[in-house]
Amino acid sequence: MNGDLKEAGADDRVLLPPARIEKIVSHPTVEICPADLVKRRAITGHGMTAETVQSTRRGRVEYRFHAPMHLLVMHESGARRDGETFVEGLPRARLRRFARKLTFVPAGHQYHEWHELLALSRLTFFYFDPAKLSETNGAGVSFAPRLFFEDEALWHTALKLMELIEHPASGDQLYFEALGIVLMYQLLRLHRGVPEGQAQLRGGLGAWQQRILTAYIEEHLAERIDLATLAQLIHQTPFHFCRAFKQSFGMPPLRYQTKRRIEHAKLLLLEKPAISVTDIGLMIGFGCSTSFATAFRKATGFTPTSYQRLWIGPTKPTARMSDPSGCTPA
Repeated sequence: MNGDLKEAGADDRVLLPPARIEKIVSHPTVEICPADLVKRRAITGHGMTAETVQSTRRGRVEYRFHAPMHLLVMHESGARRDGETFVEGLPRARLRRFARKLTFVPAGHQYHEWHELLALSRLTFFYFDPAKLSETNGAGVSFAPRLFFEDEALWHTALKLMELIEHPASGDQLYFEALGIVLMYQLLRLHRGVPEGQAQLRGGLGAWQQRILTAYIEEHLAERIDLATLAQLIHQTPFHFCRAFKQSFGMPPLRYQTKRRIEHAKLLLLEKPAISVTDIGLMIGFGCSTSFATAFRKATGFTPTSYQRLWIGPTKPTARMSDPSGCTPA
């Protein structure tokens, strides 16, 4: 397919434009209220749909799902002032920060979640047809609900699928379906009780090390953190740290820092449209609008201004780039 997914209605292989998923996908999807608080985009095919949901402003948002489909929820980012998450069969949870957490809702179980968001969030829903899951040796498996858990293998496959939704030209339908099959097998491993040590990536970082590193990077997004500092946080040499970090996160430390800065910039562009693009770049550690725009376009395929217009429409003139002071290194 040469990297381009077919238009809606051509077959069950669909790249959906924002906010049109309910009209196109043939199976039930998560109900979100109010609908205009988020933007939705999805790819579907071969028994699985992957859908990203990006909030466009803060406020109370609710998610509901109850259907004969398995649902995997991936919280790439998320922090709430107040809220509650309910999956039928489990106690209710009021966890305030749930970035990098996963939730699994078996077919037929109720899922209800609401947030008073502290910041804009992004999550991904994966819908699985139980019949297709049975074809991957899942027949007769009794899936149990799981709430706010962590799993290395699932997380990294889910990240790759999310990237396909964000950048459809970088992959094709066959790659999407192959990743979907891998994700289904990983769900089966999880629910068949594969020991945690076997499920982790060999040579990677432990869960506690990843939590320390991600928290530190998030707190210092506007700074260029050197490798020695990160390695020291988890008591490793820079050489072993770089190799373990790439194994766990799928990219080198510096590239991960840039990725997180760009993701934070996306949230600021949508949450604070009155702030100039130049100022947003400075807030996340870029020395000028040129270096910020170059990094942003490389990561997303859009300039910061065009990304902002894509999601929230034209903004005030103050959001345009201006850089009277010239460019200095980030």
